[in-house]
Amino acid sequence: MAQKGRVGRGLCGLGLVWLLAGVTQAAAADARFTIGSPDVAVADPGVPTPPGKACVVELFNDVTFDDFGTRPYSYAPPTGCGHGHWKKVVLQADFSVTAGRQYDRTATFWLGGVNVYFGTTQEPSAAVSPHWRVERDLTDYSSLLRQPGQGQAIIGNLVNDTYTGVIHGSARLLFYPGGGAADVPDEVYPLGADPVGNTSVLNSGTDQLAKTLTLPRNVVRAYLDVFTQSQGGDEFWYTCVPDQYAAQTFECGGGNFREAQISIDGQPAGVAPVMPWIYTGGIDPYLWRPTPSVQTLNFMPYRVDLTPFAGLLSDGAPHQVALSVAGAHGYFAATAALLVYRDPHAAQVTGHIVRNTLAGQPPIPTIGSTLATDAGGNLSGDITTRLSRQFTIEGYADTSRGRVHSTVSQTVGFDDTQGFLIDASTYDQHTRQLTRVDSVSTQRRGPLVESYTQHVRYPLDLDYRQVVADDGSFSAATTLSQGIDQRTARGLEGVTLYATRLSNQIDAADTLLFDASGAFTGHTGQQNTQHYRFDDTRGSCYEASVSSTGGVLSAYTQGQGCPGGRNHLNAYSRPDGAPDSRQLAPF
Repeated sequence: MAQKGRVGRGLCGLGLVWLLAGVTQAAAADARFTIGSPDVAVADPGVPTPPGKACVVELFNDVTFDDFGTRPYSYAPPTGCGHGHWKKVVLQADFSVTAGRQYDRTATFWLGGVNVYFGTTQEPSAAVSPHWRVERDLTDYSSLLRQPGQGQAIIGNLVNDTYTGVIHGSARLLFYPGGGAADVPDEVYPLGADPVGNTSVLNSGTDQLAKTLTLPRNVVRAYLDVFTQSQGGDEFWYTCVPDQYAAQTFECGGGNFREAQISIDGQPAGVAPVMPWIYTGGIDPYLWRPTPSVQTLNFMPYRVDLTPFAGLLSDGAPHQVALSVAGAHGYFAATAALLVYRDPHAAQVTGHIVRNTLAGQPPIPTIGSTLATDAGGNLSGDITTRLSRQFTIEGYADTSRGRVHSTVSQTVGFDDTQGFLIDASTYDQHTRQLTRVDSVSTQRRGPLVESYTQHVRYPLDLDYRQVVADDGSFSAATTLSQGIDQRTARGLEGVTLYATRLSNQIDAADTLLFDASGAFTGHTGQQNTQHYRFDDTRGSCYEASVSSTGGVLSAYTQGQGCPGGRNHLNAYSRPDGAPDSRQLAPF
């Protein structure tokens, strides 16, 4: 087995080395893209808004990010704009990076300790100074925004003679007033110790982001919005292998199962899947010209239903809500926000957990291997990682409407196969991974049963192949397919009241070329296609596709398959996959 220093490095080494050009993302795909342009082109929708003029509150304007310091700002709610009751609240942010060389950087915005934006930035090139816009629906955080507070923007960025890209950013909140204000949580509580806001680092599966809270005595529903972003040694966690196979496969150890764990007072309370976000410098930066991978610039939180614990959380005692990442191997950046609904007609709610089958089901995957080395020292075979759990958490709360029984039932699964072929001239690793969650939340008051179902899939198919030529030069070819598939439905007495379908799929390919000394000489075969589709049972329909070849836009379509060949989104829809507070009817 020859030249393993070059051929057998695996993805862990290569993806962290190359600082090539990046791409950008617009807020919506209804902009008119230019065929043949290397500029950003995405299929993602923007946040749909109600008709009428928005009240605008600027958070910061044209701030420079050229170091690792924070950028503080003060916030005050808009005056004369719906008296604190809004149909919709949208965060809108614009970024740019000067031409030059720079890593992708993590970007977060905060207010009163609560995260209001989480994403990453673009890698520029000598010829391209990328600029982009992101939007996040913050309607569910309206209670936070009714009070003045302190916030900060954090984009840690190193600028010197080598890394020259300077990041600039501006952000504002758009408030849409009017009748029929949205049903939103009554309180929002940040997890974490920083009163202004920052992520917590989880280096191992035992590390926790924890906050002890004393909540109101009349909680009737509770949700936790969770972000877990892989960085450092965990950036390419989805390609890692169990420690016992790391040396022979030339890959990172620690395995590739990751799952967020939520607990209340040490009792397992829920799980959240970990999305394998790939940044614009990831694996091969040319893959992401001119379209980044799924959610790269604008992460969506995963919402965990903690409503069965409402009675317990209402007892007036302090309770610890904690978040960890099973399998974390250095490191994850994490944050979370607890969203609470209160009983408007009762000062005290009581209740208990009556069943919790998640307790006693530790997240330990089953590992299998068919790896084998032949007489010539060539390695081939698969490593499989499997985990599937079904659990139910049930509790009741005695409210002003009587006893409410709340149940969360979930089936969570992780299926991964890492296929390897390693010989004297070839290193091939093929990752086929699927993270899945099927959940049903119900609330029963007497004979009345409301339900919310959600089916989430994170498919990832990644093939990475290095081949050495006779003259010692070599190529590194990547083909990748990644997506999010999500289905939701709200029902009453078995009748579906509202349902949604979302599919966001990206397919990309490129080959990097190196001479015999390992110097980068160019790339070939770049192509990239993203297709985005959303519809619901109340007439919303959105479809857009973008394709590129050789790093420039080659095709763009929108509205195909929608009535009249046009996109239409209702103002209350959430086509970006953002969590929805209207999972069940307002109390």
